Amino acid sequence: MSSLKLNGVNKIYPSGTLALYDANLETADREFVVIVGAEESGKSTLLRVIAGLEDVSEGEIFIDGKDVTEVEPKDRDIAMVFRNDTLYPALNVFDNMAFGLKIRKASPTLIEQRVKAAANILGLTDILYRKPKTLTSAQRQRVALGRAVVREPKLYLLDEPLAGLDGNLKAELLNVIVNLQARMEGTFVYATKNLSEALTIGTRIIVMKHGTIQQIDTPANLYDYPANAYVAFYIGAPTINFVNNARIVKEDGGVFVLDGELKIKLADNILSRFEKFQEYIDTDKRVILGIRPEDASAVDGSGARVTKVEHDGADCYAECEYCGHTLVVKTDGGRTAGDCAVTVDETRLYIFDAQTRLTLLARDGGYKDTGFADANAVPLTFAEEEELLKTFKSKKAEKKKK
Repeated sequence: MSSLKLNGVNKIYPSGTLALYDANLETADREFVVIVGAEESGKSTLLRVIAGLEDVSEGEIFIDGKDVTEVEPKDRDIAMVFRNDTLYPALNVFDNMAFGLKIRKASPTLIEQRVKAAANILGLTDILYRKPKTLTSAQRQRVALGRAVVREPKLYLLDEPLAGLDGNLKAELLNVIVNLQARMEGTFVYATKNLSEALTIGTRIIVMKHGTIQQIDTPANLYDYPANAYVAFYIGAPTINFVNNARIVKEDGGVFVLDGELKIKLADNILSRFEKFQEYIDTDKRVILGIRPEDASAVDGSGARVTKVEHDGADCYAECEYCGHTLVVKTDGGRTAGDCAVTVDETRLYIFDAQTRLTLLARDGGYKDTGFADANAVPLTFAEEEELLKTFKSKKAEKKKK
């Protein structure tokens, strides 16, 4: 077994900086979980507190049901791979990979067996006796992975291991990591800023922002059922279009989202999920409407104008001026700047409260339940998040004055 559980983990540095707030997580045995977020979102800090490299300010950490909150890093049965991981320059590849086993006094036979097995998986057999200075950056990172693998720990923590590699090498090594995870017994927790990496390899994804977990779920659930506007914005490329400060109105026999000249009808499946829509109809309560670019199209006609066309692989997207808003929508490859019409799939809309920025749409039958309680956690409202950051900024400023 190789499960991980976090209960209410906080990390506040002596300076007063809030790095993690109320982090809760539970993994399954041999799961591949990816933490994704921008700079200073708390990804690396979360990995470091799990590893024991940082003490938690509050909360508990369990590995296989054992409380390891106060346990030394060396006794947690974890291996961590950092970005641009440092190898011992005086040791060859074999000895770098064997180092962790040697200090644990493993037998020479076991060391030989595990190093050569890992080298075979990672494509390092031909360079086992070369020094790090003769290796490429991709080879060095493979050796760092090998050093973690030979120990066969319960938990593998990878902190942006592909940072700095170019596209081809990154894709190659990402494939190596995926194959590696399939062969090993441990659970993998992988941090990255790169959304495409996260969506490619993660069975579940943790979306983080300013030290808080926004949502934990499968890639498909995050895309279709974002807990708030931030998750909707972060998951998906091109990013979702937002119509801010819109109203919900009932007229012409239907319910519409209205903002200036923009008027989009809410389809029955959206209304059925909009549990509190009576609180918003014809009131001062405002919403944020989300339209993903792939759920709208620029077609022949009038009423809108294409200002820019961009190709993204096989797909083509147009930036359109439409009813006083700028929307990015799908289009055909032959379209150029000029007049067009915009069609929106009214069954594929997202609606968030304009103040809290939390979703207003309940899950429906399309949601695939993972069985994890953390998927049901409601993130902080925008105001609560801002207040939390403000509080800790004040405490940090006070400490600096002292």
